[in-house]
Amino acid sequence: MDSEHSSARRAVVIGSGFGGLALAIRLQAAGVQVTLLEKREKIGGRAYQIEDRGYVFDMGPSLITSPGIIDDVFRAAGRRFVDAVDLVPLDPFYRVFFHDGTFIDYVSDADRMKAQMAEFNPRDAERFDDFMEAISPIYDAVIADRLGSKPFDTWGSMLRFIPRVVKLGAWRPVHNFVARYFEDFRHRFIYSFHPLFVGGNPFSTPAVYLMIPYLEKLGGVWFSRGGMYSVVQAMGDLFEEIGGTLLTSTEVERIEVESGRAVGVRAGGEFHAADFVASNADVGHTYRGLIESRHRKHWTDRKVENTSYTMSCFLLYLGTRRQYPQLEHHTLILSERYRQLVKDIFDRKILPDDFSMYVHAPTRTDPSMAPEGCESMYVLIPVANKKADIDWEAIKDDFTRKVLDFLEEWGMEGLNESLEVLHVFTPDDFETELNATFGNAFAIEPKLTQTAYLRPQNRSEDVEGLYLVGAGTHPGAGVPGVILSAETTYGCIAEDWALPDQWDWEQPGDVRMDADRGPSHEAAMAARSEAPLSGD
Repeated sequence: MDSEHSSARRAVVIGSGFGGLALAIRLQAAGVQVTLLEKREKIGGRAYQIEDRGYVFDMGPSLITSPGIIDDVFRAAGRRFVDAVDLVPLDPFYRVFFHDGTFIDYVSDADRMKAQMAEFNPRDAERFDDFMEAISPIYDAVIADRLGSKPFDTWGSMLRFIPRVVKLGAWRPVHNFVARYFEDFRHRFIYSFHPLFVGGNPFSTPAVYLMIPYLEKLGGVWFSRGGMYSVVQAMGDLFEEIGGTLLTSTEVERIEVESGRAVGVRAGGEFHAADFVASNADVGHTYRGLIESRHRKHWTDRKVENTSYTMSCFLLYLGTRRQYPQLEHHTLILSERYRQLVKDIFDRKILPDDFSMYVHAPTRTDPSMAPEGCESMYVLIPVANKKADIDWEAIKDDFTRKVLDFLEEWGMEGLNESLEVLHVFTPDDFETELNATFGNAFAIEPKLTQTAYLRPQNRSEDVEGLYLVGAGTHPGAGVPGVILSAETTYGCIAEDWALPDQWDWEQPGDVRMDADRGPSHEAAMAARSEAPLSGD
């Protein structure tokens, strides 16, 4: 397709989360004139940022496990990701505290992991290599063979995928797969909790998601100085630099459909015409909230209602006048009732008396995210989505005090007294701020019956010229997932509109950025040990 013809194409992308930004960059780089519309004052979607009295908080994603996948987006526009941000390798990736007071530092180094595991169960340590060998083909299928960036839009594509899933045992629930190798409850948790990071139940999410710990093992876990929002800003800047139009505080009211085809969107009282539309908004909201029911034979209101959505989260953003060195950059604090707690959240949909939590303390790595000698952190507690009968407005203050008191008793001495900044984000806020159906935190639940072809399609089943991108479509949630979804969706659009092929099969978007695309995690850790980064 010649550039003059391609430049005549107009597209609207709804929502500026990582998926929307990645797709908008790919389209703009391909010669399409893209308008990116964002409801909120700033771009970022779930990857938003709060700044308050010198404290800086990432509101959502807190780590990068796949810099190479992000780099592919920048390379589509002739840039390099590592030139736009300052990536810092994390070690350990997470510190996990168990109910009995023991903890494990989760790292990529096999010998270090086996040494820790041997203290609790020597046989588990011996099985470590067997486990990694078993999940390696799952990683190969999803990431190396790029099934995560290819559309599953026909039954044929699904039927070709099923034998591979069966052969790998990837249809088994994650926890069941892991339990075949490890006996100790700590080790079973360490290698099965990752579905929670994408809104999945480890006891029902298929083991295809075990590509995440292997992805971490190969490429490590990274943080971007200034917070994850620096990645959002870099992508936003790139989009505008290559000619894209970005409008914030512009909520889309309706996707206009004529003769079964999307022709643009109405937002802020104005009509934005387009040859095609892509939505990074919540899938349920896209269909039920933005498209008239007469245009939806597949995604009816009833189907939207009956789809399984992920859990929600209760989040506290804390700025404290003192620091807590017992916290790592990422710290998990677990309840004794792990399995039953998961049932309470996903199945019973109740608010139990106990909770497990994830604490993100970026000041461990980047002290500039808080005033000197202070701590910036967020506390994330998985909770049931709004299909539960919980009045968050009525209980959020009491629940906040309960969480703060728990942390103080756990070991964060003087927390309440030193608290200078406090922001609370509940399932109600997911629903109102992010238009998330039932206040979900991670879109469509990643269970077997909602995987690949059985997820909402990247190319809309109802409306021609409408495409989906982000956590609610294939391959799913998480920063790598939504950025791969942009690659998948771009592929669908390129096929439909004869756009340039941006899939770089010779240099796939591996988590290890090669010599001309930036350092590997291993090299960065070695350099860091020789010359510590400022502020560490």
